[in-house]
Amino acid sequence: MLIQIFSLLLQVAVGLVAGTCLLRTYMHLMRIPLSLRSGNPLAPFVFALTNWLVLPLRRSVPAIGRLDTASLLAAYAVVLAKSVLLGLVIGHIPYWVDLLALSGLELLKLSLSSLVWLVLIYAVLSWVRAGSDVGYAVGQLVEPLLQPLRRVVPQVGGVDLSPLALLVMLQVLEIVLHNLTM
Repeated sequence: MLIQIFSLLLQVAVGLVAGTCLLRTYMHLMRIPLSLRSGNPLAPFVFALTNWLVLPLRRSVPAIGRLDTASLLAAYAVVLAKSVLLGLVIGHIPYWVDLLALSGLELLKLSLSSLVWLVLIYAVLSWVRAGSDVGYAVGQLVEPLLQPLRRVVPQVGGVDLSPLALLVMLQVLEIVLHNLTM
């Protein structure tokens, strides 16, 4: 029971920190302004959770084009550390190659799960309150993923079904990843 509680708390902490590192990576990739002066309401949150880990890595890990490799590596390191820590607690650490591969797959799962949440937040904010700063920021993150789908998925009765199509696609990818890790 204590191991399950510890695992849950560790999963929440890792999901928050690694997920925010992934968000930082995605925002850089999509060229969404992330400076405090940009007015992006997510910037203070992202910086507060990730600067302690990303900034030291940036000194030695250069970006590759628009890809913020320091943030991506930080997310991977957090997931890897979680796997090692859980392995120590339960008394079984997988072979290092397996550990690296499983951590990479877990990072992909976290990415997909984060995208699912972003799409859900986007959909709810589009129904409830248009024009908020957070809604605009989430829209900047989700709209590039929805644009290609809007060319294929028609509107039905004036309702945009592309977020639903994206959610279904993300869920299918999550199922595939789940089956790869079994």
